[in-house]
Amino acid sequence: MKHSVPPPGRPLAVAWLTIAAFLEPALHAPAVAAPDFAREVRPVLSNRCFKCHGPDEGNREAGLRLDVRDEATRELDSGARAIVPGRPLDSELVARIMSDDPDLVMPPPHTKVTLTDEEKRIFSEWIAAGAEYRSHWAFEKPTLPPLPAVAKADWPRNPLDRFVLARLEREGLAPANEADRATLCRRVFLDLVGLPPSPAELDAFLADTAAYAYERLVDRLLASPRYGERWARRWLDLARYADTNGYEKDRDRTIWPYRDWVIRALNDDMPFDQFTIRQIAGDMLDEPSVDDVIATGFHRNTMINEEGGIDPLEFRYLAMVDRVGTTGATWLGLTTACAQCHTHKYDPITHSDYFGLMACLDNADELEWIIPSEDRRKQVESLTKRIEAAWKELPGGWPVPADPPPEQLAQGSGEPAPSPTIDEEKRAVAVAARFDAWNRQESQKAIDWRVVRPATIKTNLPHLVVRSDGSILASGDITKSDVYELSLPASDKPVRAIRLQVLPDESLPRHGPGLCSYEGPKGDFFLSEFEVAAGKTRVAIAHATDSFSGQAFAGGKGTAAATIDGEMSSGWTTNGDQGRPHAAVYRFAEALPAGVPMTVTMRFERHYACPLGCFRLSVTDHEDAEARGHTAAVEAALLKPQAARSEGEREAIFRGFLSAAPELAEPMKRLRGLEASLREGPSSLVFRERPADNPRKTFRRHRGEYTQPKEEVKPAVPAFLPKLPADTAADRLSLARWLISRENPLTARVVVNRSWQAFFGRGIVATLDDFGYQGDWPSHPELLDWLAVKFMEPAGSDGGLGWSMKRLHRLIVTTAAYRQDSAATPAMAERDPKNVLLARGPRVRLEAEVIRDAMLEAAGLLSKKMYGPGVRPPQPEGVTEVAYGNPKWNASGGEDRYRRSVYTFQK
Repeated sequence: MKHSVPPPGRPLAVAWLTIAAFLEPALHAPAVAAPDFAREVRPVLSNRCFKCHGPDEGNREAGLRLDVRDEATRELDSGARAIVPGRPLDSELVARIMSDDPDLVMPPPHTKVTLTDEEKRIFSEWIAAGAEYRSHWAFEKPTLPPLPAVAKADWPRNPLDRFVLARLEREGLAPANEADRATLCRRVFLDLVGLPPSPAELDAFLADTAAYAYERLVDRLLASPRYGERWARRWLDLARYADTNGYEKDRDRTIWPYRDWVIRALNDDMPFDQFTIRQIAGDMLDEPSVDDVIATGFHRNTMINEEGGIDPLEFRYLAMVDRVGTTGATWLGLTTACAQCHTHKYDPITHSDYFGLMACLDNADELEWIIPSEDRRKQVESLTKRIEAAWKELPGGWPVPADPPPEQLAQGSGEPAPSPTIDEEKRAVAVAARFDAWNRQESQKAIDWRVVRPATIKTNLPHLVVRSDGSILASGDITKSDVYELSLPASDKPVRAIRLQVLPDESLPRHGPGLCSYEGPKGDFFLSEFEVAAGKTRVAIAHATDSFSGQAFAGGKGTAAATIDGEMSSGWTTNGDQGRPHAAVYRFAEALPAGVPMTVTMRFERHYACPLGCFRLSVTDHEDAEARGHTAAVEAALLKPQAARSEGEREAIFRGFLSAAPELAEPMKRLRGLEASLREGPSSLVFRERPADNPRKTFRRHRGEYTQPKEEVKPAVPAFLPKLPADTAADRLSLARWLISRENPLTARVVVNRSWQAFFGRGIVATLDDFGYQGDWPSHPELLDWLAVKFMEPAGSDGGLGWSMKRLHRLIVTTAAYRQDSAATPAMAERDPKNVLLARGPRVRLEAEVIRDAMLEAAGLLSKKMYGPGVRPPQPEGVTEVAYGNPKWNASGGEDRYRRSVYTFQK
C-alpha cells in the first residue's frame, strides 16, 4: 500500500483538539532542554521511519525523505510539509503519527510498527524546539575529551577509570571492591593468553607482594608467544579464516601461512595501521617482502566454488561482495552489505558508494603463490642435483655417447677413470648405435618452423601479451567459453602447416600451460576447436597431430585431432603433464600461397574455465609436418649439421633420445616426477595488483545481481566520509591508508571498541559491527573517543599508544574497572544486568577454544609447538563423511593431537 498525502485543504481524519491536548503540557510547561536529536530522535526515525522515508530512493514513499533536514522540511508536491520547525501543529508528521485513520496513520498498520506515546512526545517536543538535525556521532572525527572530575579520586588507576567512575557517580553508584588476587590472576591469564595460570605461576604471583606485581605479570603475559595465538583466533574469525574452499566440494586449500603471519604480527606488536595496510595491500608496497604478500591472504579467505557448472566470474563477484562486507564490518563498523542491492535504508551509503568501495578492492588477481624462502631455495637446489643424478643413472645415460679417448680423465680429479667392464662397453656401443640411428632419423624429420607474431589479438576477456620470443602469455579473468582470435601477418613463403606450441610459465597455475586453477585440473587447458581462415575463407585442415594427449573429460584422450571435428565437447588437453612444453601441428589440405595473411581462432569450451595460458604459433612450408615431442632447443639443434652442434646441443638431443626410449618409460616417469616437484612448494593464497595495461572494470549491479551490470564505477569511498587522498591513485593501497587515516572517524573507534568487548564482555558500543544509525549509542562516548584518539597518537606523546594493540590491552587490563570483583548484588543485577555501567568486574562466558586449550593445559598435554599446517585432533567417527567425496578425518598423532585450537584444521 502506497503512503498517501492528502491534498491541501483536505481535513485529516483526526481530532486536532486531541493533538493540541496531547501537546499542551509540552507547549505550556516551563522551558526544558529539547529532546537530544542523536540520542532520542534519530533512533526513533531510524527504527520507525527510514525504511520508507530514508536514503534509499528506490524504496522511498510519497517522495518524503526524513534523514535530511532540508528534505524533511520542504514543501511536498501535495503542498504539505512533514516538519515545520517550531510548529508541531502545522507539521504533517505530527498529524500522521497522531491519526486514528488507518489510511493516514503513520507508520501504516500493515507494517506492524506503532509509535509509543513517549516516542510521539519526543517527536512533538523536538519539532516544537526547532527540529534541529545533528550529524551522527560515529561519523564525526573523534576529538580528545578532557578527563572528567570525580569525587572518589583515589580509585582510578589510569585515565580510563576517570570516565567509568564519572558515569557511576552520575548514576549514584560506587564501584565494586577489587577482585581477590587469585581471581585476578586467572582472569588476566585467560584474557591475554587464552590459558589459565599453572599452579606454580599462580603461587609466584600470590607470593609477589611488590606494589607493581600485577603490572609485571601483565607485561610477562604480553611478551608471551601465547599472546599472539590467543588474539590471532579473534582476528582470524573476522578474516573468516578456513583451511578449505567451501561450497559443495569444500576441498582443502593452503592458507595457513597467513594464519602464522597474523600470530607473528601480533606477537611482534606490529602497529595496527601497518597491520591493516599489509593485509589490504601488502603486495603494492615498495619492494614488498614475502610477509607483506602473505598478509594479503586476509581477503583470500573467501569461499571458492570448484563446481564444474558454475560461472567463475559470478562466484568471483560473490567473493567481492564478501570482501566489501568484511571490510565494512572489520574496519568501519558499518553494514555496508545492505547497500549491495540498493541504497542503504538506514545509513547514508548509496548503491553507487557500495560499488565504489568494491572497485577499490577489485583490481587484483588471485594467486596460489609458492613462497620464496631459503628453505625453498635449498629444496630447489637439492632437487636439481637429484634430477641431474637421475639423468646420469638412466641405463646408458651418461656421458653422451661419442668416440672416447684412450684414457678418460675423471672429472676434476686429474686421475685416469676406472676402465669400463666388458658389459659396460657392450652397452655403451649398443646405446651409441641406437642413438646414432635415432639422431639421423630425427634430423631428417626436423622442420624449420618460423615463429609468427600476431599483428592483432582479440579475446572475449583474457588479456594476451606477445613477448620478445614470440610466445603469448595470458592473464586476467577467464570464463567457460573463451575465444582467442589472432591475426597473423602474411608469410613470404607458402604455408602448408601451422604449429601451436603450448608452453610452461611460472606465472601460471602449476606452471601451466593452461590457466585452469580451481574448477578443473590446475595448469590445464582444453582447446575445443582450432580454426584458420584466409580473409573470410576457412582454410581446410587435413590432419592434426600432437606430441602428447592428456586425459580429457569422461576418461577419453584429449587429442589435437579432436579440435578440428566441429564438436565443442571434444578437444585437446595435456592434462597429466603440466609444466612441460608440448605441441600440436595442423596440416592444411592445400598450401596457402605466400603473401596471404591468416586469422587463427582458438575456442575453449568446457564445463570449467580452461583457456591456454602460454603458447606460440609457427608456420612451415614442409609437406609432411607432424608434431614431435621435442623441446624448441632440441628442434633447433636437430636442424644443424652434427659437426656444428655445441656440447650443450648434443646433450639436449641425447636427452631427447633417452626420453623417447620405450624401455626407459618407468625411470623417466620418476624423473618427470622430480621435475614436477620443482614446481611445488609451500604456498599461500594471495593478492597481486593487476598490470596497468589490463585493469579490471567494476560496474554497478542493478539490485546487486551479477547478471545486471550497469554503468562503470570508479574506486571511491562512501561520500559521507572523508575522501580518498587526492594526490594518489584510487586503489587498494590508498583505501588501506584511508582506513587508518586520522581523518577517518570510524576505524580507531571500531578497533578499540572490539578490544573493550573482549575484556568486559560488552563493547562501549554493544553493536560491534554496526556503528551506523541502527547501532547502539555508546555507553561511555567520551571514553570511546579518548581511547580512539590516544590509539592513533604516536607512542610516547602524552600517553599516545601508536596503534599498538599490546599498549591498548595493557591500558585496559590495568584499570581499576577491569580489576573489580565481578559479583553482583541482586539489586545491582536487576538495575544493570549487562554491566553496562561497569559497577563490577567482567564475568563472561569463555570461548570454546579457550575451554579446550585450558583443559589440555591443566592436564599437562597442551603442545607449545607453533605454526605450520592445520592439525586434526580426534573427533567423533563419521563427522566429515557427509561432506562431498566422503572425506576421512585422519586424526593427528603425537603432540600434534594436542596443539592449540588456533592450529586446528578449519573446514
